[in-house]
Amino acid sequence: MRRVKVTAYNEKWPLMFAKEANKLREVFGPEIVQIHHIGSKSVVGLKAKPIIDIMPVVKNINRVAAFNAAMKDIGYEAKGENGIPGRRYFQKGGDNRTHHVHIYEFGDSEIERHIAFRDYMRTHPNVTEKYGSLKEELAKRFPHNITDYIKGKEQLVLEIERKAMAWYQALNASQ
Repeated sequence: MRRVKVTAYNEKWPLMFAKEANKLREVFGPEIVQIHHIGSKSVVGLKAKPIIDIMPVVKNINRVAAFNAAMKDIGYEAKGENGIPGRRYFQKGGDNRTHHVHIYEFGDSEIERHIAFRDYMRTHPNVTEKYGSLKEELAKRFPHNITDYIKGKEQLVLEIERKAMAWYQALNASQ
């Protein structure tokens, strides 16, 4: 059974991201346009489940399945879209996950949503603290129920996403 565990920020997370991003660059080669560190582990000081979220952006999402065997060779399980149209999702570590890879095609609107959320959290420490505290509380309440943990975060995540997108779009419009 997968345990829900939220920990204090770990300064090794960016290094773990960088190491895995290099492996992904080797697997996908020139198909990759960019690789972003996303999710809670990409925000200094944010409490999080110790699973690194990586978002490669590729030229053509339809080519990703051709790399499934190579991804398996470096420990990943291919999960297809896994509930999000246009995404290709991979996870590493089984019930003791270490990495999630969310692949999108260049230009997909989900890319901007993830980056806006990350950057907003990085620049709004009061929101980071509130979100981290909620995650910690939910992990204690639902240590063996990832569904209820995620459901408990949903309202705050949607509120943060809405503010983050408005903030991010305004920021980019002024540049």
